[in-house]
Amino acid sequence: MQQKTKLFSFLFFIVFIIQLFAESRDLVGLRLFSKPLIVIMLMLWLYSSGNIRNRFNARIFIGLGFALAGDVLLMLQGNNASFFIYGLIAFLLCHLFYIAAFNVDRKADQPAKNPFFLWAIVVFGTFCAALFFYLQPHLGGLQFPVLVYAIIISIMAIMAVSRYAKVNLLSFEIIFYGALFFLFSDSMLAYNKFVEPLSHSGVIIMSSYMLAQYLIVYGTVVRKQNGVHGSA
Repeated sequence: MQQKTKLFSFLFFIVFIIQLFAESRDLVGLRLFSKPLIVIMLMLWLYSSGNIRNRFNARIFIGLGFALAGDVLLMLQGNNASFFIYGLIAFLLCHLFYIAAFNVDRKADQPAKNPFFLWAIVVFGTFCAALFFYLQPHLGGLQFPVLVYAIIISIMAIMAVSRYAKVNLLSFEIIFYGALFFLFSDSMLAYNKFVEPLSHSGVIIMSSYMLAQYLIVYGTVVRKQNGVHGSA
């Protein structure tokens, strides 16, 4: 397992650098090649872990499939404005499958209580409201889909917190950090699209997005439910 982790981490690092180089130089052709490889590499890693049939891993894998579709659609939105909405829907489905995966651990029959869950609801609920009301004057006819998306990504982060004490600490921490990077990436994407263009937006958005996906997959690969042999 450690050998595969090192191998796929190294390969992902190469894709990571190529993608950031393409973003920094605005190399459209290279970006068309490297961006799909981000999720493809992670899907191969997760599939090769050998636990793809358990509910948690399977849902993360399906979520990655929707993320791949979302990456392609957002990459092509310059040719068709409606591709942004289609990409938004794809990533919405990605987050729903991540939520469903995290829920597997939340429902695990473990006696330990989670002292952070209510705080997570307050913090990420506040984040969701603040993000939406900040963006609202700039959204035009996209207020409802952006609101739904903000709610879903906030629930995804809350559900990442719900895994505390249900799984090994390494998996919990890595996936939680991945969820935070996802929130940051999506917030920067929304700000860049609806409020004003960010300097080096491609590098900022893609670096945080790639880290988010990498950490979620890494946390999935090393996951073990506390007190359970052979995680569900």
